[in-house]
Amino acid sequence: MKKTWFSIGQIVLTLIVVVIAGIVLWKMVNYYMFTPWTRDGRIRADIIQVAPDVSGLITEVDVVDNQQVKQGQTLFLIDQARYALALRQAEATVQQRRATLDQARREDVRNHQLGDLVAREVSEESRSRVETDEAALADSLVAVDTARLNLQRTRIVSPVDGYLNDRAPRTGEYAASGRAVVSVVDMHSFRVDGYFEETKLSGIDIGQAVDIKIMGEPAALRGHVASIVSAIEDRDRAEGSNLLPNVNPAFSWVRLAQRIPVRVALDDIPKDFRMIAGRTATVSVRGLAPSLGTHATGDRAAPGGAAASATAPASVASPASAGQSRPAAADQAASVQAAAVQTAPRAAAPAAMQPAASAAK
Repeated sequence: MKKTWFSIGQIVLTLIVVVIAGIVLWKMVNYYMFTPWTRDGRIRADIIQVAPDVSGLITEVDVVDNQQVKQGQTLFLIDQARYALALRQAEATVQQRRATLDQARREDVRNHQLGDLVAREVSEESRSRVETDEAALADSLVAVDTARLNLQRTRIVSPVDGYLNDRAPRTGEYAASGRAVVSVVDMHSFRVDGYFEETKLSGIDIGQAVDIKIMGEPAALRGHVASIVSAIEDRDRAEGSNLLPNVNPAFSWVRLAQRIPVRVALDDIPKDFRMIAGRTATVSVRGLAPSLGTHATGDRAAPGGAAASATAPASVASPASAGQSRPAAADQAASVQAAAVQTAPRAAAPAAMQPAASAAK
């Protein structure tokens, strides 16, 4: 008897262990294969490269490495002497051309006052000289504005609120026009990009809540799915020399799932959190998006909708009959009513025959 109970206990214990192992195995497979989460996440931010619009030696630097700056704050100055001289030269050219224009206008007025005493050709030449000098004066005014703008552009300012890179410019360096000298990390553009396997995209939608665990940080961040990328690069296909698709004919036996970037907007950032672009993050999508809740409710209400759809043909037919003539609509209504009358006696016939049958018995 004891051996029998011992054998039964062993069997029950074995079954319990197998069931627990199966549940644990299923949970692990479901978590690692289907649950939308990834360790391949990165903090990202917009990096603005600041390049001067004019060239010259850097004469003054007002910032240091990794400094936090405000939008419009001066970063460094380029030597202004050459551009100040160019502005003075342009202003002198304006004065010269304005004097020439005044002289041409006086001659034109005098020729018109003399009337027929001056040849018509001379009068036309004086008028043409006035118009030419006016155009030259306008051109010199544009040159003054350009020189003044170049002088203003020698002062380089921060385009956004953010942080400098780890090397600010140094005094005495030569800054070339259009070549980046310093970069600024936009402090208002921090977000997290999670690179999810394509097999897990079915559980991700815009607006879903996201838990973000930054490596080395004890507290988790909160966010929501902002966007999902629309295309990724196909590394097995390239463009040939004649612009035809060149597809790699050899594929590896193991086809790994592609990684799809999903952008996560941060909802709440603690004040003591050190936000650094490039840090590693674990991104876990949880909950349903607000839009998915309505879809789920609609799916659950499908049985009721099926019952309502039984009466749908009558309501659907009414808009169609609105476009028909009145006699046609009346005929259609009469036919429907006649069909209902024919159906009613057939349904009531069994009930009417029951008393007669009982009387016969």
